[in-house]
Amino acid sequence: MKIQKTTGLLVKTASIAIATASLLVGFPSLANNHSTHSAPKKTTAVKAGNIVQVAVSNGSFNTLVAAVKAAGLVETLSGKGPFTVFAPTDAAFAKLPQGTVAELLKPENKATLVKILTYHVVLGKVSAKDIKTGSALAKTVEGNSIKVTKNAKGVVIDNSKVVAADVKASNGVIHVIDTVLMPPDL
Repeated sequence: MKIQKTTGLLVKTASIAIATASLLVGFPSLANNHSTHSAPKKTTAVKAGNIVQVAVSNGSFNTLVAAVKAAGLVETLSGKGPFTVFAPTDAAFAKLPQGTVAELLKPENKATLVKILTYHVVLGKVSAKDIKTGSALAKTVEGNSIKVTKNAKGVVIDNSKVVAADVKASNGVIHVIDTVLMPPDL
């Protein structure tokens, strides 16, 4: 019984992280760069790579990249797009209960990992300037909707703050978030 509860929590946490990463790719303009947290390394816009390449080169998304590889989503997120990805940092994944990430990366949990990661992705390219003040729902690739709220303090996706917005990629945009997003049905 305890293992079942822990696995459920791990799945929920992983779902949140994946959803956030997905949104960051598709909605880069959601972030306002008003962060009290340390922001990920900036990428230069000489000739941006695709979402996966940008995440790999950044150095702040090692856990997310590992999850994308384990879920078999590298080819998809390297594709034409455009995508908006809400990408949780390594620090965001570290907030999850101990053992959650390791559990989600197991082959037998691939479906749950895919569900969480695709909850972080929205089809289309959404920049910070495209986000209006107030709240709105955005449908994720996973199928559920995330709540996007913009006010004077910044942008929040569900319960995760956008700490860096509009990280450009050749096939979309990434918005960096401070908490892994979880689909409501996990």
